[in-house]
Amino acid sequence: MNAKRVQTTGNVSRRTLLKGLTAVTGSMLFPCFIPAPALGRGGAVAPSEKIGLGVIGMGSRCAVVLDSMLGEPDVRCLAVCDVQASRRAGGKAMVDSRNGSKDCATYGDFRELLARPDIDAVLIATGDRWHALASIMAARAGKDIYSEKPCGINMAECALIEETMRRCGRVYQGGTQRRSVANFQKAVQLAHSGKLGRLRTLHASVYEPTINRDWLPAEPEPPREVLDWDLWLGPSPWRPFNQRYVNGRGWQGYEDFTAGANLMDWGAHTVDLCQWANQADAAGPVEYALDPDKIVGRYANGVILELNYERRVPQQSQLNLGTCPVRFVGDEGWVETGDTGEIAVYPAALKSELHLGKKSIGLDAGGHARNFFDCVRTRAATVVNPTVMRHSHNACFTAALAWQLNRKITFDPVTAAFLNDDEANRLRSRAMREPWVV
Repeated sequence: MNAKRVQTTGNVSRRTLLKGLTAVTGSMLFPCFIPAPALGRGGAVAPSEKIGLGVIGMGSRCAVVLDSMLGEPDVRCLAVCDVQASRRAGGKAMVDSRNGSKDCATYGDFRELLARPDIDAVLIATGDRWHALASIMAARAGKDIYSEKPCGINMAECALIEETMRRCGRVYQGGTQRRSVANFQKAVQLAHSGKLGRLRTLHASVYEPTINRDWLPAEPEPPREVLDWDLWLGPSPWRPFNQRYVNGRGWQGYEDFTAGANLMDWGAHTVDLCQWANQADAAGPVEYALDPDKIVGRYANGVILELNYERRVPQQSQLNLGTCPVRFVGDEGWVETGDTGEIAVYPAALKSELHLGKKSIGLDAGGHARNFFDCVRTRAATVVNPTVMRHSHNACFTAALAWQLNRKITFDPVTAAFLNDDEANRLRSRAMREPWVV
């Protein structure tokens, strides 16, 4: 796909060479048949024009996103990387099955994958601790990036992602895929339309904040070819191996490996949708205060953001909204929706606006992946570009810090600094374990 990948002989392109060979073999009366799909005819994409994809981090969420990417006709997955041999093998089997070949390469160290010139874009679906650093290293290697959320585990990492993508000219998609799901899009459109009146309150469902600083008991490390524990830890502080960390998402909830006191698990999605509804993609709440069962933020325009614990929002309807519900309330109406795809609105007359077509669920990454690949080709900004990602993540990080410090805090979203609060400002970043520093 990329110009750097066009195979040449001297100054002759691969495409020109194919045409020349056809002419020569035809004049010699040898049969030469090149299938139309190989030349990009009939709606197919020529192999030389496909986006070469690499995968960094192969787990359950990666399998969902990768499955949608493998279905794209202009994308071909070339390699899978994971520090665990069993996950590498599972990823290769999945890719080879969809590609109808045995060509998918595997790597234990993602730097080897990034060194391949035929890989144009990467899907980063490691544990949270690696998302930012892997994205930055991929950009510096000339790759475009689709990163699972949270895209960084602190404010400094998210700012560095934005700066790196700008300096390197890379396309970047944050994996908050609900921006590309129809029912959430429709709810935000209603908020933007003015038909709810002036927005007053935005409700985001989140997990109740927690911080776990414990260590599990030390166990013998497996052989490096089975699992590279040092590379698994990456930039996180060293701790002894325990199998429970690497089983599924067993690492989740430990402060060294996760972001935002557990708020980022759902908040990266639901707060992001509230940001979008409030047209605050380059802004965020300017203060946060604590209630017993929620964190309450206030935007400069007076709109209130409520992060409601226990993964709920105060619904007015009796619908089953499923996971990641949100609710947008104006002074003339409201809309609420969630991962089941159901939408409730008030006043009832607004129901005529809700023509969604085929219902999709919030975990569906198909539209989000397609937006990414379209932007890889056009070099346009994605729907969750680095600026959108940074501000929505910061809205979660600041809420988590208000909870962690157990007090009201004030924040300037433009400078990304807390006002007259040295303690909060120190918590905007974390040290990285050498040699994994930027």
